[in-house]
Amino acid sequence: MRVLGVDPGLTRCGVGVVEGSVGRPLSLVAVGVVRTPPDQPVAQRLCAIERELDAWIDEHRPDAVAVERVFSQHNVRTVMGTAQASGIALVVAARRGLPVALHTPSEVKAAVSGSGRADKAQVGAMVARLLRLDAVPKPADSADALALAICHIWRGGAQARIDQAVLRATAAGRSAR
Repeated sequence: MRVLGVDPGLTRCGVGVVEGSVGRPLSLVAVGVVRTPPDQPVAQRLCAIERELDAWIDEHRPDAVAVERVFSQHNVRTVMGTAQASGIALVVAARRGLPVALHTPSEVKAAVSGSGRADKAQVGAMVARLLRLDAVPKPADSADALALAICHIWRGGAQARIDQAVLRATAAGRSAR
C-alpha cells in the first residue's frame, strides 16, 4: 500500500509518501513541504496547496491519503488556516476517487512511537528509525506527514477491512429478508 500523508498547514503543509504493509518493512517514497507566503491572500495560498497536492498525487500515485484531523487550539487564526489546508487535501483526494482517512495527532503518535503523548522529537526519531533514514526529516511538518502515512498503513488497512466486513454483513442481512 502506498499512502500520501498530509500534515495540513497554510504556511507549511507537510507531505510524505510511504509504501509498505503491516508486518513488512516500510519504505520512504518521497517527503517534502508545500510552502506558501504569509503575505499572499488566503485564497491564492489554498490554490497553491491544491496545485502542489495534485502534483504529488500525479507523481507518486498513492492508494490512499491520510490527513491529520484538525483539533481545536488556542490560536483560532492558526487552526483556521490548518482546517482550510486540510479541506483542500480532502477535496484533492476525493476528486481523484482516493480513500481518505483522518487521524488524530494522538493516534499517529501512538501508532508510530507506542505513546499517544510522545513529543515531536520522539515521533521524528521513530519515523527515521522505521524508514531506516540517517536523519529525522526536517522541518517537523514533513516528519509528521510521514508519521501520518505510517499510521494509516498500520491502522487504516485494518480499519478498511473491518468496514468492508461490516458492509458485506449488512448487505447479506438485507438480501436474506
